[in-house]
Amino acid sequence: MVGLMVLIVLILDQCLKIWVKTNMEYGEQFSLFGTWGFIHFVENPGMAFGINLGGKTGKLLLSLFRIAAVGLLIYYIKQLINTGQPKGVLVCFALILAGAIGNIVDSAFYGLIFSESAYHGGLAKAFPEGGGYSSFLHGKVVDMLYFPMIDTHWPDWVPKLGGRRFQFFKPVFNIADSAISVGIITLLLFQRQFFKADEKSTQGSEHKIEEEEE
Repeated sequence: MVGLMVLIVLILDQCLKIWVKTNMEYGEQFSLFGTWGFIHFVENPGMAFGINLGGKTGKLLLSLFRIAAVGLLIYYIKQLINTGQPKGVLVCFALILAGAIGNIVDSAFYGLIFSESAYHGGLAKAFPEGGGYSSFLHGKVVDMLYFPMIDTHWPDWVPKLGGRRFQFFKPVFNIADSAISVGIITLLLFQRQFFKADEKSTQGSEHKIEEEEE
């Protein structure tokens, strides 16, 4: 079940990213839901939701951290399966894992596979003759989901802010980011018994250690 969930999210994530990368110019957008839902093509050289780290060194460290985190997460999920955790818990961790892997694929391979996407500078090409725009683990993550739920202007009478544009929820993200967020939020809101059971297990282990020491 975990493997199938990860595969489905990865396929959806990569299909949309590749379509956007090869069919939209950087900065191009079109509407999905009126004025509050758009496909808006940008690339993120750093973390999720457009957060950046400085330079090539920061990017390399981030990519290596993601790979290490995925390795630990896979090991942890195997432990959860072996201990018979509920399906809801496994689905949450599967979503988190799929999202992490999805963004690693971009960082690891997109710089090798695609040409550069310049701002309104034409479409990127897959496997260009001169090679890709970057090296292994230095690729940019493709983002496209943009939902500015509130997009308006401050009233003129508001001090200092009057007339300025106000947007609520401006980040541009992708399916992988969404999977990570949904997995974490669902785990925290609806799988609280998992944390209680984990806490009891930890306390039980501590008691056993104390008894052995005595």
